[in-house]
Amino acid sequence: MAKIPTPLTAHVTQLEMTAPPKASLPVPVNLQTAVIRAPDIPLHFYRYLYRQVGKRWHWYNRLKMTDEQLAAIIHNPRVSVTVLYVNGAPAGFFELSKESGDWTELSYFGLFEHAIGLGIGKWFLLQALYAAWQDMPQKVTVTTNTLDHPRALQLYQMMGFEPVSTSEAIVQPMTDKELLKVLDG
Repeated sequence: MAKIPTPLTAHVTQLEMTAPPKASLPVPVNLQTAVIRAPDIPLHFYRYLYRQVGKRWHWYNRLKMTDEQLAAIIHNPRVSVTVLYVNGAPAGFFELSKESGDWTELSYFGLFEHAIGLGIGKWFLLQALYAAWQDMPQKVTVTTNTLDHPRALQLYQMMGFEPVSTSEAIVQPMTDKELLKVLDG
């Protein structure tokens, strides 16, 4: 019988910024980078990006969705997915959602494991923030939790986000069978 994974408890912090970032960072040296928006991203490629970035941080929600549910979100005209390539290979992504004319959410942001430690995280987050502020919203929001990268909260605050609320959440990991079904699909 398959073992059901133990639920995880996370301390969730919601943050917002009300002005574009003032920081400017050069592209990290000795890396070929490309940041490319992916309109109408194929579902299997999105799931690949989501799994590669999120497997260390317990991202499961989007993996549990049907094709129809996922397409309704990521192919919505208010949502954009942008992929980071380093030395020719995918290395991360961010997803923005224009929740209203005056509010944009940085829904997902992260790097593949092979890109962590290359000195590219701050620069890539800045690219995400430039994109989020492109339409001049009143605020940009992001949510992180204690299951995320240990320095995620610190990085968001360094870039100008301020915490606005906290809560607790229970994250139910996927069973091996559920994960295999997603990866096989």
